[in-house]
Amino acid sequence: MADVILIEVAFALPQRQSLLSVSVPVDATVRQAIESSGILRMYPEIDLTQHKVGIWSRTVRLEDNLTAGDRIEIYRPLIADPKDMRKRRADKAKEEGRADKVTGGRPQQHQSRDHDDTDGDASH
Repeated sequence: MADVILIEVAFALPQRQSLLSVSVPVDATVRQAIESSGILRMYPEIDLTQHKVGIWSRTVRLEDNLTAGDRIEIYRPLIADPKDMRKRRADKAKEEGRADKVTGGRPQQHQSRDHDDTDGDASH
């Protein structure tokens, strides 16, 4: 019998999550492990041409080999682009006056001065 390793395959939806333990040959690829896990039958919406995959939160290719104890994660597509969302929040903050319109940073709080510093006396 060929040497086998134990790995896990994970996929999650907002209301349902699965973490499957799978024994695969020592030379198995990520794709082979996913296919042999049965997770594609449990979640027919998974499309390996569209969904990214990773091992312990690091993106990998389907052709990559596995190591004992790896957890393959199948990632759902993002609903919104994080860069676009960040830009929208920044634009809204500028409109509301919560951010400087030029720099995007916090607006400068200009302090009113009760005295004139032209006399050179800094001991006020």
